Amino acid sequence: MTTETTPNTSAGKGAPLPASQSSLKPANGKRKRALLILLVAVLVLGAAWLAYYLLVARWHQDTDDAYVQGNIVSVTAQTPGTVVAINADDGMRVKAGQVLVQLDPNDAQVAFEQAEANLAATVRQVRGLYSSVDAAQADIAAREVAVAQARADVARRSGLVASGAVSSEELAHAQAQLKAAEAALSASSGQLSRSRALVDATTVASQPQVQAAAAQLRQAYLNLQRAAVVAPIDGYVAKRSVQLGQRVQPGGPLMAVIPLEQVWVDANFKETQLHNMRLGQPVKLTADVYGSDVEFDGKLVSLGLGTGSAFALLPAQNASGNWIKIVQRIPVRIQLDPKQLREHPLRLGMSMSADVSVRDQGGAVLPATPADKPVLTTDAYARQLHDADALIEKTIAGNLPQNRKS
Repeated sequence: MTTETTPNTSAGKGAPLPASQSSLKPANGKRKRALLILLVAVLVLGAAWLAYYLLVARWHQDTDDAYVQGNIVSVTAQTPGTVVAINADDGMRVKAGQVLVQLDPNDAQVAFEQAEANLAATVRQVRGLYSSVDAAQADIAAREVAVAQARADVARRSGLVASGAVSSEELAHAQAQLKAAEAALSASSGQLSRSRALVDATTVASQPQVQAAAAQLRQAYLNLQRAAVVAPIDGYVAKRSVQLGQRVQPGGPLMAVIPLEQVWVDANFKETQLHNMRLGQPVKLTADVYGSDVEFDGKLVSLGLGTGSAFALLPAQNASGNWIKIVQRIPVRIQLDPKQLREHPLRLGMSMSADVSVRDQGGAVLPATPADKPVLTTDAYARQLHDADALIEKTIAGNLPQNRKS
């Protein structure tokens, strides 16, 4: 039995490779090409991100820890009284000077009428003081005549005593009359000085007694007017707590008025974000209530002077042994465009997102000069004082004689 052997042709030159080895080379080429494309994509993305950072991102600081803030103007009573009417409720629009709460004015009305009568009586009493000056001057003139006559009598009798025509007793009587006339003249001069001291260098309106009575009338008039509690500023009513029939005291809060056209945004940035922030830098803001469709334009007007923990009621004790470093946040105040606020009103406490452009580094970190005008003012009470002064002038003029108005 013979065994046939088959020559191993696979080891010979020019023999074909197996199928798995023949597909290895194309696969490696595709992988290298894919890796090269991935590397190029990563480099392009990295270059794009670097260009974006250098040209855009590093000039912007953003946060979503931002909230709408505003002035909450408390409305309080200035005089005690019982509430008889409430003219505004939460959410209502009010104007400066509008009556919000009416107190019972009866007690104030009685005090006002008493003060008005007292001023009228005082004016007439002061007129009497001016008349007493004129009367004292006339009395002095009469006393001077009497003194001159008494002196003449004494002089005549003194020359006749030696001849016996006039007795010594008659001369003594004449001398006594002269002393009495001189004493009366001195008393009249003192009375004139006292009368002049009360009215000298004054008019009826500027006389101290009249001024004191006028001040009492002014206070009584203001108390009567303050029975009507008015709004100090334009805005919207919030937090009404006053109730009908309530007995209120001066300083007690009745409600609040919020001027929504004056709101601002407090954005809390990390302390690491404040390095390039300056006053006056522009800010773009969006509100959660409107979404990204509405963008507000703002301006950075104040950088906070302390972190939230620094002004907390119970500040953090960083000197304790269990201290852990935490990046703090600083409130930054952003002023909003009033026109945009009218078109898209915001409420206090609403959430905002802020993006500050820090490219402009020309501004200061802190204000260099103090404010040259008040931050907030109101003239809602100025009219009351003006009307009180007009009433005082009318009362004084009404109690003067027709030929004397000063």
